[in-house]
Amino acid sequence: MSDLHKCGSILVTGASRGIGLQIVETLMKSNPRPGKVIAAARDRSRAKELNRLAESHPDLYIVTLDVTKKDDIEAAFKEVESLVGDKGLNCLVNNAGIKVDSTLSEVTAEEMMKNFEVNAVSPLMVTKAFLPLLRKAAKQGTGMGIHRAAIVNVSSARASIQRKDTHVKWYPYCVSKAALNMVTKCLSSDLLGEGILCVSVNPGWVNTDMGGPQAHLTKEESIDNILKVISNLSEKDNGGFLNHTGETLPW
Repeated sequence: MSDLHKCGSILVTGASRGIGLQIVETLMKSNPRPGKVIAAARDRSRAKELNRLAESHPDLYIVTLDVTKKDDIEAAFKEVESLVGDKGLNCLVNNAGIKVDSTLSEVTAEEMMKNFEVNAVSPLMVTKAFLPLLRKAAKQGTGMGIHRAAIVNVSSARASIQRKDTHVKWYPYCVSKAALNMVTKCLSSDLLGEGILCVSVNPGWVNTDMGGPQAHLTKEESIDNILKVISNLSEKDNGGFLNHTGETLPW
């Protein structure tokens, strides 16, 4: 993870628990690490572990951000803008998400829409809002990657339509993550000319509240791998769907 120091600033959404919290914890233990690590949490008053981490790391910044609320997004943008200044934002990790695993007999329109809102629409709206900062960073570098400007969307192997082992019974979750992958493809095309990279990354089946105790990977294993992948992103990865091991996943 030595290349992480090339990233001047990184913003991680959904950082109060699970994968998001582990990303932040691992970054703060890394040496070297990005110049500014910014953790976004929906309710800072309830983010006890994240707050404790910030107490021991003065260079960790916490912002309040419910990714489904426009006012929160606008306020978080202003706060992050004041932190990164003229250098802009080098890396945005859209990690905030939910999992509703309703079967065909159980699924409702409300469940589908809620999962779609959080997992697909909100990452797009957050990215759109933070584009001025990503563009500012992109103008100060060459090539593509976190050293310049990158958007990392945390997806899932369940989003792969081609995978034979996909659990299609999880209608809301699987469909929303597949939609997120299309957001990634669209962004990667739209922003290519500006040098802003966009990828989807699958963290694997991780032992978190969302992944459950039977998951194959510990949080530490997953995030160590993800950060290696993120730190090595380049032009060839733009618009890709990558596993936590760095391998390309089928759409």
